[in-house]
Amino acid sequence: MAKSTQYLIANIAQSTPQRATYSHGFSIDRAIIEVLQRDGRISNVDLADQVNLTPGPCLRRVQRLESLGVIRGYKADIDPQAIGRSFEVILDIELTNFSREIVFGFENAMAEFEEVTELHRLFGSPDYFVRVAVADLEAYEEFLSEKLLAIPGIQKMSSRFTMKTIKR
Repeated sequence: MAKSTQYLIANIAQSTPQRATYSHGFSIDRAIIEVLQRDGRISNVDLADQVNLTPGPCLRRVQRLESLGVIRGYKADIDPQAIGRSFEVILDIELTNFSREIVFGFENAMAEFEEVTELHRLFGSPDYFVRVAVADLEAYEEFLSEKLLAIPGIQKMSSRFTMKTIKR
């Protein structure tokens, strides 16, 4: 990442978003980001109004944030039940060792599974935090038996089931 991009991102992160008048450009960028996080489908005209800009400069700022990689994309928030993924499982996984072959083999295999919605390598124990979304307990058992347990190098695994999602 270029130094100018790092500087921009650091300053955006430090600025505080507010709907009032902005004295610093980074505050406007931060406000744009905050609005887009809430509503990625907002029109440029409405976005510009919310951050106190005219549409032209607002669009240029959004395009700049996109080209710098600050805005990485736009996604739809899909109801998991509508697509057969309402049964969520959180896994803690420990590997037998941290050889390159085991680590990269595990990570590559896990990244390929559509059931895996999040995969994080951690410091300390456990080695990985994994979020899995499937239709039901039977689908999870199949995923576990047919896919997960087929990956070499897994030493220990613990599954936890979501009781209720409070915030996403």
